[in-house]
Formats: sequence, structure tokens, C-alpha cells
Amino acid sequence: MSSNPSINLLIAEDEKNLGVVLQKEMSRLGHHVTLVHDAEAAIKAARESEFDVALLDIMMPGRSGLEVLRELRQQDQPPEVLMMTGHATVETALQAMKLGAYDYLTKPCHIRELEAIINKAYEKRQLRFENLILQSRLTYKEKAPDIVVRSQKMADVMTLVRKIASSNATVLVTGDSGTGKELVANTVHCFSQRHAGPFIDISCAAIQETLLESELFGYEQGAFTGARKRKLGLLELAHGGTLFLDEIGEMSLTLQSKLLRVLETQSFYRVGGTKKVEVDVRFIAATNRDLGHDVVEGKFRSDLLFRINNFTIKLPSLSERPEDIPALAEHFLALVSGGGRAHLSDEAMQVLMNYAWPGNVRELRNVIERAVILSSGDELGAEDLPLELRTHRMINVMPAEDDESNGGSLDELRRKQILVVLEQTGWHQGKASEILGISPSTLYRQLKVYGLTRSRRLHEQAF
Repeated sequence: MSSNPSINLLIAEDEKNLGVVLQKEMSRLGHHVTLVHDAEAAIKAARESEFDVALLDIMMPGRSGLEVLRELRQQDQPPEVLMMTGHATVETALQAMKLGAYDYLTKPCHIRELEAIINKAYEKRQLRFENLILQSRLTYKEKAPDIVVRSQKMADVMTLVRKIASSNATVLVTGDSGTGKELVANTVHCFSQRHAGPFIDISCAAIQETLLESELFGYEQGAFTGARKRKLGLLELAHGGTLFLDEIGEMSLTLQSKLLRVLETQSFYRVGGTKKVEVDVRFIAATNRDLGHDVVEGKFRSDLLFRINNFTIKLPSLSERPEDIPALAEHFLALVSGGGRAHLSDEAMQVLMNYAWPGNVRELRNVIERAVILSSGDELGAEDLPLELRTHRMINVMPAEDDESNGGSLDELRRKQILVVLEQTGWHQGKASEILGISPSTLYRQLKVYGLTRSRRLHEQAF
């Protein structure tokens, strides 16, 4: 048996005995061979399956091999074509090469010679396909992860990551929003045997269902309005590497069913396509939801849940691992400041340590980036941090005996802070939310909770 790659080969030969001989010899060498005896059958086969190399006889019943060559070259990913004839002429050879044939052979040809030419044609097509894949991947970031670990909880997580990475099993990463699930997934990939392959990520929550299907599976030309040419899906771009499905709990039941089949067969059909596409992909999924609860409510398929959580990595929230806060803060500070001399004052660090961090690591990074922008020197002080963080610190250091009154005091204090900032900004909610260190949507909700409106405030001031 040859050590050469297994090639998907189409042979169109009208001499049936010769065709059978070629089929047997090429199959013996380990190739997948489809044999047809006329031009129409060759075109039909090429539409239904994707071939690496096509071996076409020029003289066939009905349409000629050159006409088949024209048809094949119009495909988005055409096979490399070898023309074969028993009546060679310079004219037909030149015509075949102009139409895009890889080579031109005369009958009879030696099997070893034919095998060598087929292998070279296959290598050319693979290089062309790999170039297309690389160009498509330019829009996706493929970088080594950078995880800062000081706490025992995260050290345990990283130990599990290293053990899991060496396998090819699917992994489910769980944890609150902002805990670093994508970073952990990328680390699993980088520690795996697939580290030289791509790491492709997609958020299932950020794309609507119809677009998500097209992004994952790709589509054929004419599959829908606007599909002017074939597009490779993320599954194909991730071939030989890892596909990370973030927020998989947001995926519709219909897409869950299609994904389950890909997990089980490592194959799929592009949207609007009839050719099966085979891939070699490792899947890592992530969610901040309780998928077990979603299964009970009928929002998530139980069989898909069993399939994606061969291993589960649960990430602790930042408040559960406060030992990591100083190291993370200094790490983000170095990144944002370009590795300069910027540093955090003791007071600023104490504010960071006393905050609850509902947004986890992502919120910490945003806070550091904002502080660097607002600071006027190399040292970031407590005054450079959002007001919400400093308020939280003041409440935390209140005497324990005042706890009963602190609930009302906290609400009243926050209400007054919001009013002060709103009046300073002329009730511009965008500017106010930036100063307060919260999102505009959070500010909007707090205004509703406290019943704050500009007209009501003007009425209060009038009396």
C-alpha cells in the first residue's frame, strides 16, 4: 500500500475496460475513485461530490472532455484536471492547457507515471486551498493566551486545563460573564497537539440564528439572496484546530441539532449545498448559564449537553479569588501603559481589593484602562478610579454596629452621587455613566429604581 495521501479522484473514461483497470489500480494505491463513462455523468458527479483530481478522456460520447473541463473550472474549488487521449495533437494539448488543465497525457500511460502526476496535481490543489484558508483566517485572532494566576483556585483550574488539553475530548467551560472563559479555551488549544492549527472563536449570542448558521457551515453560491459566491464556514476554517463556541446556551434548538450531528460525524453540508464536507475539529464550548436547568425547561438538548461536556472547567468569579486582583491589575496596567513606569498607589490598590467586581476580570481591565486615561502622572491614585468603586470602599470600612442602617444609607448615598454627577453634566446620561464608571444601561436602570428624572428634580428644587 502506498504511503501517499488518499485522493478523491474522478475518472471519466469511455473505454469501459480501461476505466475499470484505472479504477482498480488507483483504489489499490489508496485513493477514493469514482468512475463514469461519459461527459454528462462526469459533470453530474462533480456537482454532487468534491473531487481533488479529475482524469478526463478527451473523446467521449456526447460532449467532449474539454467541455467537461470548462464546466469544472467554473466551480469555486475545482479539482485539478488531467486530460487523457489516444489521439494526441499539439492543438488539443494547447487548448486543454489554456482552459486550465494541469497536464495532458497520451494513452497508454504507465500506472507509476500516472500516479506521480496525480499526486503533483493534488499537491497543487492543496496549496491553493490552504492559501484560501489562510486568507480567510486573517479576520480571526490567533494569539497565545496570557493568564495571570496567583490564587489556589485558578492554579487548580490550570492544572486541570493541562491534563485535559492533551486529549481530543470536547470541553465545556462554565463561569460568570467576564471570568475569562475564552482565554481558558485558547489555553486548552495551545497546550494541545493541535496548537499549530487554528483557534477559531464565535459568540453564539452575538449573531442572529440565520447568520450564525451561515457563519458556522458556510454557504454555496445562490443559497440565498446575496450569496454571490461560495463562502467557507468557521468549521472549515478550524480544520486541524479548535472551534470555540462561546455562549452556546444561546443557540437555537434547530442549530443545536445540526451541531450535534457535526460533533458525531465530523461532517456537514454548507447552506444550500449537496456535497458533504468532512473536517477534523476539536470543539470547546462556554456558557454562563445553567444548561442543566435549560434542558429541564426544553431550551437546550440533553444529548448535546452530554456530548459537549466530556470535561467541564468551572471558572471562579474574581470575588472568589481576591489574591489574583493585585497581579491582574498590575498586568493590565503594564499592557495599557505599554510597559512603562505607571503603577498603582496603595490607596488605589486597597479600593480595588475592597470592590465586589460583579463584572469580574473584564470589569477590572476596563477600570484600569479608564484610570490610565484619566491619570495625570505615573502613579494611579484612588481618585483616578470610578466613583462607584470608591463608594464601595467607604461603605465597607463603616463600623459593624451601623450595619442595620447601612442599607438605607447606601441607597441614599448612591442616589445623591448620581444626582451630583448628572447635574455636573447637565443631565447628559452618557457623560454621567462614564464618570460613574457604569454602563449607560445600568445608569438608566438606577434612574428608574430611584425615580429620578430631570423634571422631577427641577420640581424638588423649586420647593
